[in-house]
Amino acid sequence: MLCPCKSQKPFNECCQPIITYKLKAQSPEQLMRSRYSAYATKQAQYIFETYALSSQKEQSIDDIANWAEQCRWTGLTILNTLASTSMPTVEFIAYYVQGNSLYQLHEVSRFIQEDSHWRYLDGDIKSHHMVQKLSRNDPCPCASNKKFKRCCDLSP
Repeated sequence: MLCPCKSQKPFNECCQPIITYKLKAQSPEQLMRSRYSAYATKQAQYIFETYALSSQKEQSIDDIANWAEQCRWTGLTILNTLASTSMPTVEFIAYYVQGNSLYQLHEVSRFIQEDSHWRYLDGDIKSHHMVQKLSRNDPCPCASNKKFKRCCDLSP
């Protein structure tokens, strides 16, 4: 299986070892990719634990898990990475399906290091909107070459 972060690498050679704590993220971008993959694979505990300690009190593992369950993450594009600044950032666009709609989230995320681990501090959402309503016979937005109803459709 290819990694959900769209690196074109196998999941077990890309984000999975980071999500399972066999490796640690070596950069803010790598952490951001692993967090995206954790949402895609519904790893709420990892997402919670990779928040900065100051941000964790505003989060709930149950809320993270519920959000991950409601969405099917279908695409990630890294637009810019600034790792050499005092506040490293990663700008990205993520796509997800919720219900029968495709959404786009454009964010600039900030990262810090705590105890030699990269952590997500917070982010500025540049835009977050519905891109299109999907019908069951539309091509799936995850680029699987399947119809939406046979792939990422979460409806019962």
